[in-house]
Amino acid sequence: MANGFRDSAHWRDSARSARFYMVDANASFPLLLFLVHMKLWTFILAILFMIFFSIVARFGFTVPIFFRWFRSTLAGPRKYAIPWWKE
Repeated sequence: MANGFRDSAHWRDSARSARFYMVDANASFPLLLFLVHMKLWTFILAILFMIFFSIVARFGFTVPIFFRWFRSTLAGPRKYAIPWWKE
């Protein structure tokens, strides 16, 4: 150990996303909602979101990348240069 850090720690590790045990830190935002509004339904919603994002992380997505993928899937494969209402 050098200076209290592990020998395997490197500057490249700074690009990794923060994690709270198995859950990505970005996915723990619903937990903040629960802490602000403590009701049973917000607790269940927070747990469901955290489970969902843990499953998404299992497939190799981070939360922002998953939302970008989902948005592009909804938009479809064809991107128009001119909107349909200006034709």
